Order: sequence, then C-alpha cells, then structure tokens
Amino acid sequence: MSAPVIEAAGLRKSFSIPSVRRSTVREHVLGLLRPPRREELRVLDGIDFAIARGEAFGIMGRNGSGKSTLLKIVAGIYPADGGRLQVRAPLTPILELGLGFNPELDAVDNILLLGGVMGLGLREIRGRLEEILAFAELERFAGLQLKHFSSGMAARLAYAVAFSAVREILVLDEIFAVGDAGFRQKCEARCRELHAQGHTIVLVSHDPRVIEGFCSRALLLDGGRVVELGSASSVAAAYLSRVAG
Repeated sequence: MSAPVIEAAGLRKSFSIPSVRRSTVREHVLGLLRPPRREELRVLDGIDFAIARGEAFGIMGRNGSGKSTLLKIVAGIYPADGGRLQVRAPLTPILELGLGFNPELDAVDNILLLGGVMGLGLREIRGRLEEILAFAELERFAGLQLKHFSSGMAARLAYAVAFSAVREILVLDEIFAVGDAGFRQKCEARCRELHAQGHTIVLVSHDPRVIEGFCSRALLLDGGRVVELGSASSVAAAYLSRVAG
C-alpha cells in the first residue's frame, strides 16, 4: 500500500496576541512606556490525519475552528509549531486569490504575472490565455485594467488562472462560495474533472451538501482539535449537529 500523499501527526500552531485593550488616551500613553502583555492563542492542538493519493478529502468546522490555519500549514504558508507534516507531491493552493494581481495592469498582463507566481512558464501561460479568459468569461475585458474590474470579475480571473496551474494536489478554500451559480457550477465541474484525472483534492467548505457530494472522507475541527474523522456524510451530520447546538 502506498504512503499517504498528505500525512499529519500532532500538528500544533499558536499565535501570540496582545492581552491588553487600551480605550483611553491615558492608557495609550502609558502603554508606550511598557510593553503590552501578550497571551498565547492555541489555534491547532494536535491534529492527526492522512489523505490517500487521488482522494477527495473535506475539512469542515465553524468560524475560528482552525480550518484556514490548517490549510496554510499544508500549503507551506505557515510553519507548524510542533508535530509532523509530510506532503509527498507538488501542491497548488487556491486560498486567498488575487494577492499577486497588479491593479494597474490589464487582465492579460495579470494572467502572465499570476501564472508565473504559480509556477507556469511564460510560453505555457501564453498558450493558455484564451482558455483562461474563456473560463473566467472575461474575453471582452482582456485589455481592461484590473482596477476597473468588480470583485467578482477579479475572483473569476484568479480562479481561472489557478485551475490552469494545477499540480498533483489541489487545495481549495470555500471555492463553491465564489461567483454566481453558473460560475460555481463551472468550478465544481472542473474540480470533478481534475479528480477524475487522478488529482488529490482537499476541500474546505461550510456547506454539508458540497462535502457529501464531492468528498469520500472528511474531518471536523472544533477548537483546534479533530472531533470527527470519517465518511463525508458522518462528518457533515456532526457539523450540522454542532451548529444547531
């Protein structure tokens, strides 16, 4: 049996935050003379899971449960404070899209820019320009500066570039909550196509229907801990139970 493509054991992550609130001018002045007290916020507390190569795996949890932090550790954006993580294949994260965009450049130049950031070669990006613009439904706006795009148009462009740069593992954060119904269906169809081709999919969503319909297994985070790990349907039910409670 081959080793899991992603394997985590005892992952921990904390952030240091100020523990003093200053609401008056006097408190701010006195605060300049003494360093603020800080406290440790434990975001992940001993996370264990393994994802098989080619699996569609879901992650659920309420806001503040640690989902985004976990994804950023898997994607290599954050280092873990403790535990062990092994990612045994190239990975494409689709998390905070558009961070590499330049609002003064047009759509085509931004595709070249973001595609390069995601690891595509210049010739490869140029060969996919029409495909990317068509997926984003922005062919008419190829020469328009990005600062004139709506937030939805910019998001569609970013997703179109990311879907053209997919490596073996695709990590998605709430992808089916972006854009209108038609674009969400297009993203879902593209994800299913990539999964059918053998890509591993790691998907975060608050929508139990998405997790049940797309994933075979999932985990549920609460308070930085894994409270449920199993079939997508059992995790979705546990999530709904906690939200209702």
